[in-house]
Amino acid sequence: MPARLLAGTVGTARCRRWHARGQDGSVSLEIAILAPALLLLVFSIVQGGLWFHARNLAQAAAQEGAAAGAAYNATTAAAVARARSFLTEHAGDSLTGTSVTSAGTTTAFVRIEVTGRALSVLPGVHGLAVTQDALVPVERFTPDTP
Repeated sequence: MPARLLAGTVGTARCRRWHARGQDGSVSLEIAILAPALLLLVFSIVQGGLWFHARNLAQAAAQEGAAAGAAYNATTAAAVARARSFLTEHAGDSLTGTSVTSAGTTTAFVRIEVTGRALSVLPGVHGLAVTQDALVPVERFTPDTP
């Protein structure tokens, strides 16, 4: 092998070793900087999913209650009871601190509102607030007219 090529090879190897020494610990530093950001992103995605699930539960409970209250000769107390029953059966810990009201109900419409908090990923921290309502027309008897 010519001496010129051999000298270039030795110089390149020294250069690589010098660069390798200058990069010692850089991967650990990158992980230390990026890991908290990655964990925050993962927790945010999980928390968003829990909030969305709690929101769907609240909406389903409100719809169940409104449908029960809209039945012919049904009472608003039956509507509220049905919504609470739905939450007891299906919500578990996913929706906490729930309240069900029939505020806004008229003779023509039944309105059921369900509020609560989504389960939190972080212990000791309150989950995101959830409020959903359903408005359904009341069934009434209308005689046939010729």
